[in-house]
Amino acid sequence: MIGYRALAATNDASRIGIYGFGAAAHIVARIARWQGHEIFAFTKPGDIEGQRFATKLGASWAGDSTVAPPQELDAAILFAPDGTLIPMALRHVAKGGSVVCAGIHMSDVPAFPYSILWGERTVRSIANLTRLDGEEFFRIAQRAGIKTEIETFRLEEANTALDRLRNGSIRGAAVLTMK
Repeated sequence: MIGYRALAATNDASRIGIYGFGAAAHIVARIARWQGHEIFAFTKPGDIEGQRFATKLGASWAGDSTVAPPQELDAAILFAPDGTLIPMALRHVAKGGSVVCAGIHMSDVPAFPYSILWGERTVRSIANLTRLDGEEFFRIAQRAGIKTEIETFRLEEANTALDRLRNGSIRGAAVLTMK
């Protein structure tokens, strides 16, 4: 749901960059495509499988976070907890565009030149959800026929799941089960 709220905060931007293509992003990308947005997916450098996954889900372009997308973005959503991505995203967002930070936590944001913020660009965070957010998300997810990609792990495999999440080798969401 935090991804849906972040998507709503892009104010119906046409071209949206998604930084960090994991559990939330794979759902948001599908909703955004269903709504008619064009998606540009940014992964960790070298994550070719993540880039393939993003294009499979409808991203028109996927590349690593250190390269520029082929077109200027209208907005960007950051799921990756790396504060250095904020100035990177700002450099790729058009004047009047926004960068939405949708993570629960993020490393410090480095200093950056005012010129990449100038032009009425905005940076904002998403910190809370409402009941209305949930109702809207589930209504849209149902209408759009959203299916999540999951990989299940037994509870005793939780450390393996966390390691795979950290190194970016899970496509979609990791789910712990008791069986």
